[in-house]
Amino acid sequence: MSLIAALGTSQTLAWASSYYLVAIVADPIARDLSTSTTVIFAAFSAALMISALLGPRVGRTIDVFGGREVLGLSNLLFAAGLLTLAASPSPFVMWLAWLIIGVAMGLGLYDAAFATLGRIYGESARSAITGITLIAGFASTVGWPLTSWGDAAVGWRYTCAAWAVAHLCLGLPLNLIILPRQRASGGQTHGANNPHVPMDRAMWLLGFAFAAGWVVSTGMAAHLPRVLEAAGASTREAIAAAALVGPAQVAARLLEALFMSRYHPLVSARLSTLAHPVGAGLLLGLGGWLAMPFTLLHGAGNGILTIARGTVPLAVFGSVNYGYRLGLLGAPARIAQAGAPLAFGVLIETYGSGALLWSSAICLSALLAFCAVHEKPSPPDEALG
Repeated sequence: MSLIAALGTSQTLAWASSYYLVAIVADPIARDLSTSTTVIFAAFSAALMISALLGPRVGRTIDVFGGREVLGLSNLLFAAGLLTLAASPSPFVMWLAWLIIGVAMGLGLYDAAFATLGRIYGESARSAITGITLIAGFASTVGWPLTSWGDAAVGWRYTCAAWAVAHLCLGLPLNLIILPRQRASGGQTHGANNPHVPMDRAMWLLGFAFAAGWVVSTGMAAHLPRVLEAAGASTREAIAAAALVGPAQVAARLLEALFMSRYHPLVSARLSTLAHPVGAGLLLGLGGWLAMPFTLLHGAGNGILTIARGTVPLAVFGSVNYGYRLGLLGAPARIAQAGAPLAFGVLIETYGSGALLWSSAICLSALLAFCAVHEKPSPPDEALG
């Protein structure tokens, strides 16, 4: 239990100070450095690309040595990137800071945490994965208000520096002290140096499904209040409804832990892709007064999809090369995430609330992919044949 609490806390810190940081600090950074917010978000997109490229190698390393040192290194890199960002005198240094943070994200976000749990618990890691997502589901709830308060009180530079100190004083000790030190066996070392992970039908389908789901999640995260207003909600209603995403994610994860653990994780994954289209149908069909039900359904789908990203590959393929497999499956999702805010911005400009028809179609395509995955694929040798 202490391991789950420690890893959940360090994940909350990692997400709050990276993924959820840019939405708050983009405007003040742009003003200070005499550049545009587009440049800031472009740097953040580059960070996501770097984290995607690092994913398979990071997963392979965790398969061999465990995640203790990898996650500890991520805290040092988060601190270095945030301190560089805090001291940025120019857009060039700001870009450098986000590139460092991108490396830290590749080493320290959910995929690395899930791989660490898979290395420790093997195929029984499902409840532990759910546990840390329950805690880290509050990252936006914690991160956005703290960053906003810090920016208003002491400015964005000191706020970024404070997040860096939190990584050194909280995240690093939690990862190094609580996580167990693990040694690689000869078999694990060989498997990681020569990973036997064929890109079979199930891998392609899951890679597509997770990428589709995270495109919608990221696009909505960047534009949710705007979409709700386009659907007829007032500004006040849109902001109030958008604030429910975090609690909805956590509530859905709790329900998954209590009631869905008896079923195969693919069942939860399929349900997660239905939530957004159902909510969008209600919103588009009946009007903006259903902004809150839509947001609750959308947030619930996101919450369960996050768990499925860790539990479905473990249940379908087993724990051998689990970290490396997560890295392969997560790379398309992170690359797609990088362009999602821009793409959905264009869709909203063009179609208004009709952009929800596009997002719903993407979610339904993910549902079809999940439905096409069998609970147990062919053995690796058969898949290669």
